[in-house]
Amino acid sequence: MRSRLRVLRAEHNLTQADLGARIGVSRQAINAVETGKFDPSLELAYRLARVFDMPIETLFDLTEFD
Repeated sequence: MRSRLRVLRAEHNLTQADLGARIGVSRQAINAVETGKFDPSLELAYRLARVFDMPIETLFDLTEFD
């Protein structure tokens, strides 16, 4: 699943470790989501979207599921 996570994280001056700490996951988990190696659970997607104050649909490209 593609996401805007890397771009948004950079715009907010957050490292992968910073973002992981804010939502309770490891830096490696953030890296895996950013690189598309791991599709986040709904709970994780929701927590990420809340950090950036946007809907999940804006953060993640869900068109592949259409």
